[in-house]
Amino acid sequence: MIEEPDNRKAFTRRGFLKQSAALAAGAAYAAPAKKPNLVVVVADQLRYQSCGYAGDALAQTPNIDRLAKQSLSFRYATSSHPVCSPFRATLLTGKYSSSTGMVINELRMSPEHQCFGHSLNRAGYQTALIGKWHMWANQLGGHDRTENAFVPPGPYRFGFDGLWAGYNFNHTYYNAPYFRDKPERLTYKSYEPDSQTDMAIDWMRQTGRGDKPFATFLLWGPPHAPWTPDNVPPEDLEAFRNTKFPAPPNFSDKSDPHSDAWGQLPPKFVEQLQDMHRIYYAQTRSVDRTLGRLMAALDARGLSENTILVFTSDHGEMFGSQGRQAKNIFYDEAVRIPFLIRWPGHIKPGVSDACFNSPDIMPTLLGLLGAPVPGTVEGSDCSGHITGKSTRAPETAYLQGMGTTAAWKDGTEWRGLRDARFTYAKYHVDGQELLFDNRADPYQTKNLAGERAHDSKLQHYREQLARWMKEHNDSFEACNWYQRNWTVDRNIVKTASGVGQDLDKLKELLKRTYPQANPA
Repeated sequence: MIEEPDNRKAFTRRGFLKQSAALAAGAAYAAPAKKPNLVVVVADQLRYQSCGYAGDALAQTPNIDRLAKQSLSFRYATSSHPVCSPFRATLLTGKYSSSTGMVINELRMSPEHQCFGHSLNRAGYQTALIGKWHMWANQLGGHDRTENAFVPPGPYRFGFDGLWAGYNFNHTYYNAPYFRDKPERLTYKSYEPDSQTDMAIDWMRQTGRGDKPFATFLLWGPPHAPWTPDNVPPEDLEAFRNTKFPAPPNFSDKSDPHSDAWGQLPPKFVEQLQDMHRIYYAQTRSVDRTLGRLMAALDARGLSENTILVFTSDHGEMFGSQGRQAKNIFYDEAVRIPFLIRWPGHIKPGVSDACFNSPDIMPTLLGLLGAPVPGTVEGSDCSGHITGKSTRAPETAYLQGMGTTAAWKDGTEWRGLRDARFTYAKYHVDGQELLFDNRADPYQTKNLAGERAHDSKLQHYREQLARWMKEHNDSFEACNWYQRNWTVDRNIVKTASGVGQDLDKLKELLKRTYPQANPA
């Protein structure tokens, strides 16, 4: 309690010192709390359905499940474009793929966007990005080439100017490479996610002592293919040695004719599927164990209480459901992702039915941090919903499939939406429409689009999607249209939202940034 000044001794030395000390103590007591730290952990290809807390009895994910109990879990969280690079572009811009221009993998994103890292810098955060980037290379393949793997310091890191330990694309998890600020290839000493997490823990230990808050992005590779025994810790694979994985009701050994080459079922797929499942679940088990170490480290250093911890994934995996493998489709196995967010004392644990979509991640987290949200963001700021200060939350998630996974080839494009009950989608090549009641038919086996009883529902979603596409200038083109109109040598130079690179300036920027990189 600050003592009221005594006028009789206000100008005596003893009174002055006593009053000054009291005021200083009061000022220290009233000092604003340090801004919350942020840790964002992204697994690659981990679907919501393969987590224990989501109901998978075969999953061994005790730490993810424990985090789910401590967090607000979005049970209908989706990846708006369930492919690696499009998701990552959306994560860092808060925009849909039609506005980032990242319509397939292996493109180089324009540095014009106002991104997550830029906002964090303006808000006084120290940043670290560790792991997979996948927005730099402008070649199909050639992932091991330094000019495709090393992302140079500067504008193509989109504001992540602090600790950088990244690699554009890699899924070999032992002796895995990474780069810092020079094109000098370094190698992790242990299993890639373990080494990356060690680095993150050490960095947070050092920065957590200071006055400035930190924001750590930890982007793991597993449980992404290749699903081979040498690409997972032996103890994790052993845990599933005798596990049998039953085929779901929507499984088909006949390839979906609408899928691209990445989604087609290869020869002997059925014979190999049990082993693929075992390694996928083993990789997920290893990711879970590493997440547990990260959580324990935050606890041990007294950082958990003032740290927003997010765990999510970029998309899921089909594993033969609907006659598909991989991702890049509107079915739930591909688009539904875990999204857990914990902030003790600020976010009440529970389950949200909001249709939280990947463009919502950036504005929502910035909103929770009190950091500036760029006006170019297209996602929703759900921070009020998360903290209980608002009942407003997204009721619909809009979905885009703008081409094949990585090649310029027409014929697989689609658009769709998902709300808490229904999924609606439409293919570009033949106009086929699909409508699923996910509550009555959780495996999406019955297309209601051809049933007269659902004509009004179909028309409702058809019009809803058309309005959204018009608002976002999404003209629903064939894949090669984007190649011709939005890219030059796989460098994105234009998007639906008006981002546009002058080609000569782009060449000059690339030359200054990294002379060895393949030019536009």
